[in-house]
Amino acid sequence: MAYFHNVMTFAWELAVPRCQAYITNQSVWKDQNMARKPERTRDRILDEADKLVMAQGFAGTSIDDILKAAELTKGAFFHHFKGKGDLARALIERQALHDLAWFEEIAARAEADSEDPLEQMLLFLQEFEKHVSRSSDPLPGCMYATYVYESTQFEPSTMDFVADTLRRWTSIYVRKFQNILDRYQPALPVNARQLAEMIVSIIEGGLVLQRAYGDVRLTSRQSEQFRNYLKLLFDGRKRKADTKKTPRNAKRRISTNVAKVYPNTIIK
Repeated sequence: MAYFHNVMTFAWELAVPRCQAYITNQSVWKDQNMARKPERTRDRILDEADKLVMAQGFAGTSIDDILKAAELTKGAFFHHFKGKGDLARALIERQALHDLAWFEEIAARAEADSEDPLEQMLLFLQEFEKHVSRSSDPLPGCMYATYVYESTQFEPSTMDFVADTLRRWTSIYVRKFQNILDRYQPALPVNARQLAEMIVSIIEGGLVLQRAYGDVRLTSRQSEQFRNYLKLLFDGRKRKADTKKTPRNAKRRISTNVAKVYPNTIIK
């Protein structure tokens, strides 16, 4: 009887710590879940990091803050990221890819509605204004601006990526404005790069002021003013002499879109 008691006691002493490790320690289950769903876990970390960084800055956001919000362990974090610097690069790369995909989507819609480069730009800006004014939360601001303001917190390669991303955005606008200038004569001397830098500055500055003022429509209003400026700049829509004539069916389609971007224009 004493022998049986000693065996049971020994078995219990071995079992209890192991049961506690698997039952009471939530990190075991979290790490197992992390291993089963690595991409979802990585996205959770990035999602929560995005919210926290935009709300309280990168310097004010710790790894522990992110893990607490995501309900994950440090093991899960370091499975996906080498450290906070690696997370910072992944965060801004994801933002850039998201923005590019969105840009291409609304640009494609504008191009489907019109073959005229000026009308495409005006339609594009209208879509942008609708998008930025839909949110009821004026706080998100701009991830690129956040990184620029806290540049000492990041590796030089990460800041190079931010600068290159903004240059790429500007280059996309340069090409679009050059298409307009190749077809139409502006009322005042201007080049494609000046127009591109202007709209990028308006958007970035608008997002900063939007957050500072708590005004969700501020960026949209400034974009609308730029759109009005383009209408005045190309008022009369004078074609350059070497531009081919527009086919009759294309003219009908263009006239329809003129009504969208110039609602007060009388179309003949």
